[in-house]
Amino acid sequence: MSDRTLKDPDNARGWESVGHEALSWSLPPEAEGTVDIFVLRRLESTTYSASIPATIAGSDPEAALYPALRREAADALTSIALFDAETGALPVAMPAVLLRSESASSSQIENLSATARTIAAAALGARVGGNAALIAANGQAMAQAIAVGKGVTRDSIIEIHRTLLERTDPDIVGRLRDRPVWIGKSSVSPHGADFVPPHYSRVPAAIEDLSAFAARSDVSVLVQAAVVHAQFETIHPFEDGNGRTGRALVHTVLRGSGYANHSTVPVSAGLLGTINRYFDALTAYRAGELAPIVEAFVGATHLAIANGRTLARDLVELREQWRSVVKARSDSSAWRLLDVIVEQPVVNSEYVRRTLGLSAQGAFNALEVLTGAGVLTQNSRDKRNQLWQAQGVLDAMDAFAERALRRSV
Repeated sequence: MSDRTLKDPDNARGWESVGHEALSWSLPPEAEGTVDIFVLRRLESTTYSASIPATIAGSDPEAALYPALRREAADALTSIALFDAETGALPVAMPAVLLRSESASSSQIENLSATARTIAAAALGARVGGNAALIAANGQAMAQAIAVGKGVTRDSIIEIHRTLLERTDPDIVGRLRDRPVWIGKSSVSPHGADFVPPHYSRVPAAIEDLSAFAARSDVSVLVQAAVVHAQFETIHPFEDGNGRTGRALVHTVLRGSGYANHSTVPVSAGLLGTINRYFDALTAYRAGELAPIVEAFVGATHLAIANGRTLARDLVELREQWRSVVKARSDSSAWRLLDVIVEQPVVNSEYVRRTLGLSAQGAFNALEVLTGAGVLTQNSRDKRNQLWQAQGVLDAMDAFAERALRRSV
């Protein structure tokens, strides 16, 4: 992929940058008493500059890209389709594994991290500390984003956000924001912030404009996904969770286009591997440069596919090892459980019983077979909260995350 970030002046037109408006500011009632009175008077007597997002519904993004980058974006899209076909045909549950890996990587971009084991335990409903529950919720939001197809609408966006934060921050879900937000500098006011998204009164119209752009079928899909994401982050329609929601929308576009029918290409893992470039590209987008964010997505796609293929190879090899050591009748539920624990590598007996349609004793029997073969290990002797884990799967997923981080620049 080309490292150029300058548009070809003979073959590309500029992208519209955000506008700005001066707005007054006042301390919200819940923050009264937290700011020195003299500082407060100064802040409330001066305006701050908020962004006005460009209108993109009828834009021509490919005209703002140099020809080589248009070709690279098309090639990356072909790679997505090939990867989707490959992983969908594997004998392991790669779509579920890749979805979980993508949600973990997207969360890590927001400095939310956890081990594969704690994320899987949180997805099971077990009580775990740290950020694992948030990351598991992000996985559910990603799944919902994929399920809605290409429907990037106000309602679908709000529902993805609700799934993401309903358990941890219920007061801000179910609606677009109704107050200013900003990035960087002071936690008190938007004055001098690194970026101030549009006034909340502009958000509904901006989301409608975004939805109209996302519904188009005349734009190269990877370019469309990059623009949808960058425009969403510029609008910043929620008080929190915008980054994770915006990266989930990438998969809404890819699945709706038909290029990723089976699996989730872990694009966030690729963005995590070039995180400074990604953040710089979002800044450039707001300044009227489209090429950097498209370049970031093209590069992230190739990194993600290479990393995902390594993960798939590791899991297929692991499954073959398991099948060579498990000793059970051909009709034993233990064989079906082998496939279950790739998708959900931390289980309890109730999950196994419910997923495989077994009796309580049947679930324990299947667990005992795999434990005796060394496929599963118990991490708790508490009979009320017994958990079994497939350490090989967890190791492969943690290795995936480590590979993504090693590429960080």
